[in-house]
Amino acid sequence: MTSSKIEIPGELKSDPAALMASLQLMPSPVPNPEIKYTKIFINNEWQDSVSGKVFPAYNPATGEQICEVQEADKADVDKAVQAARLAFSMGSVWRRMDASERGRLLSKLADLVERDSVYLATLETLNSGKPFLPTLFVDLQGTIRTLRYFAGYADKIHGQSIPMDGEYLSFTRYEPIGVCGQIIPWNFPLMMTAWKLGPALACGNTVILKPAEQTPLTCLHVASLVKEAGFPPGVINILPGFGPTAGAAIASHMGIDKVAFTGSTEVGKFIQEAAGKSNLKRVTLELGGKNPNIIFADADLDMAVEQAHQGVFFNAGQCCTAGSRIYVEEPIYEEFVRRSVERAKRRIVGSPFDPTTEQGPQISREQQSRVLEFIQSGISEGAKLECGGKALGLKGFFIEPTVFSNVRDDMRIAREEIFGPVQQIMKFKTMEEAIERANDTQYGLAAAVFTNDINKAMSVSTAMQAGTVWINCFNALSTQCPFGGYKMSGNGRELGENGLKEYSEVKTITMKVVAKNS
Repeated sequence: MTSSKIEIPGELKSDPAALMASLQLMPSPVPNPEIKYTKIFINNEWQDSVSGKVFPAYNPATGEQICEVQEADKADVDKAVQAARLAFSMGSVWRRMDASERGRLLSKLADLVERDSVYLATLETLNSGKPFLPTLFVDLQGTIRTLRYFAGYADKIHGQSIPMDGEYLSFTRYEPIGVCGQIIPWNFPLMMTAWKLGPALACGNTVILKPAEQTPLTCLHVASLVKEAGFPPGVINILPGFGPTAGAAIASHMGIDKVAFTGSTEVGKFIQEAAGKSNLKRVTLELGGKNPNIIFADADLDMAVEQAHQGVFFNAGQCCTAGSRIYVEEPIYEEFVRRSVERAKRRIVGSPFDPTTEQGPQISREQQSRVLEFIQSGISEGAKLECGGKALGLKGFFIEPTVFSNVRDDMRIAREEIFGPVQQIMKFKTMEEAIERANDTQYGLAAAVFTNDINKAMSVSTAMQAGTVWINCFNALSTQCPFGGYKMSGNGRELGENGLKEYSEVKTITMKVVAKNS
């Protein structure tokens, strides 16, 4: 999860023949993968939707339909809630299970994901357009590590005794919240499944998870592994469907105790409103970002250019952490722009199953059109289009790597989350100016600073209004580190020990004693 590139030994990178030979040694995708699971998963059983509706899943690299998937809506959510509440009821198998056994089940699930990793990476590439090798080495490894991390935590969630005044014995215990609704996005389907399931299950909750309608296939395969791992019926329920129907039903359901959502800020507001209007369920939100990346003149320029490039173009720019606002100190601005344009022009866009491809398609025609409209707005508002800016190919939803210079802070491309392969490069003169401009946004998810001056690095990182700040690196995410946003980038944290707290209630128990001894 710490890199957006597949690392190939350095001596091979400069030799095309040796590079191709090394790529031939890489794992290959499963040819013509069988689509095994397209139904709703409730109570460890595969079910058709109550309405009988289905919806298509597409390959964004070709625009062609892969298969049809059962479409869950409110009636199916009701069924899943009933199953999840029964699994969470007092005296159930899940509630009486040792915490260490919950950890063993999570660890078993990680083992099964690892066993099926090539198939899952193939399916993820087919359904999302993500290049196969990064999916296998970044997404799958991140998924497995997340499940194993929280598996290890399952029997280490404990309270503490409190030296309360008076003749009392007082202590705290952490208890599961209950039934958790989880709604995940389409840009990292497998990793988001693990980010959500891992902490919720480690804490002893039951789950109703809705994958994005664009990318349901790998999540449904994980559902089959849930049953194979031995999780009791009703503990994990997977409902493919649409946000306005299934997602809205989860957010407003009186039988769901907590909702976790990863996606746009716009939808996050609806989720929080629905939670408040229903049963005031607990809410965690990991939302959008318009993340600043500040490059000082004393930085390692080659590294800064490459990291800034990967920071915005990784996953075709479809990352909430994308460093799309790049502030470059004036003395190196022109050179930074020149090198960034050269790097963008070298970026290989093509079939996500080609091992040399760096960038696949956008997720959908709608998303492709949205990004192209942003590019046109940048041109019309006076930014300088240095390269790219157009759709690519006769089929599929590809966009050229695009770089803008001479961008003003008031332009749409500098204010709004584009979610596409579009890099904006701006100029600054002083550190104070860079900090002020970087924080002048409704978002606060991530930020980065590149400098060889530790004082600048610490001054900027502590001043950033963002949940994560990287120094001389970008997208260095890890299961062990909490992740989440300030301001309109969300509420709460995922991953790390902090992520567990979002799935626990703290109870204080106090008992009167006859005599207290220290």
